[in-house]
Amino acid sequence: MAAKNGSIKLVAGNSNPALAQEIANWLRLPLTKAVVRRFADMEIFVQIQENVRGSDVFIIQSTSFPANDHLMELLIITDALRRASARRITAVVPYFGYARQDRKVGSRSPISAKLVANLISRAGVDRVMTLDLHAEQIQGFFDIPTDNLYASPVMVRDIKERSDLTSLMVVSPDVGGVARARGLAKRINAPLAIIDKRRERAGESEVMNVIGEVAGYTCILVDDIVDSGGTLVNAADALIANGAKEVYAYISHGVLSGGAAARIAGSRLKELVITDSILPTEAVTNAANIRTLSIAPLIAEAISRTASEESVSSLFD
Repeated sequence: MAAKNGSIKLVAGNSNPALAQEIANWLRLPLTKAVVRRFADMEIFVQIQENVRGSDVFIIQSTSFPANDHLMELLIITDALRRASARRITAVVPYFGYARQDRKVGSRSPISAKLVANLISRAGVDRVMTLDLHAEQIQGFFDIPTDNLYASPVMVRDIKERSDLTSLMVVSPDVGGVARARGLAKRINAPLAIIDKRRERAGESEVMNVIGEVAGYTCILVDDIVDSGGTLVNAADALIANGAKEVYAYISHGVLSGGAAARIAGSRLKELVITDSILPTEAVTNAANIRTLSIAPLIAEAISRTASEESVSSLFD
């Protein structure tokens, strides 16, 4: 496979080597030989060990935990490629860390998502490709072309293969996620309900009310990020209390920090389905009610279309 103007090169950071390899397999391309390692004082060292001059290079690197390390890897890999005369550099960032800091939440607080976007652009990235941004407007934080892919086609396919669509109801776990949940509900022709949630402090949530008649339905919670898992657990309890038969959750990014995997495992959620945008931890892999969907085919197709200058948005029409 070749780009429209030069060869395609895939470079993987250390954030999610399994996903990078699967994307390479789908594209039938080898990963470019590169060293991304640490010095004794934990400084990051990068060396690209193949010729990339004139190439269309795609760096596959989520900025997941540890976010700062993986972000610095992305920036330094970009600098190495730029100095090696790569023709175009696309940062493929399946999970864009700092996306939840997309606005000022109080006096003298930062907009960290914009800062990170600036860092990526100034490092020399020509284009960004990401998946299910926490807020669509983050695309505007970049002064370079940015493709925000959607995991919904992968999720819809899985739901259709595994569920009785006549008894499903899609549920947004908060008011802010209604547009995302409504989009998935339209794809499977299901009704929509909303959880009215009040968050007292960061990392904690209290479910206040269920908007919609969920009794007798199998409910599917839809969101972009699951971190502590508290919102999903509380939402599942509220839906069961209101007569739902079973509760599933389809979430794009399984951050699942701290004891989240154990919290989900002990909850009333029948199953939590996440994508592999973030490398699953051992606790996530071992949890009986957490399952992972691969987004490698979706990202591989988007990379192929970008390289050949074809439409990416038509993937989601």
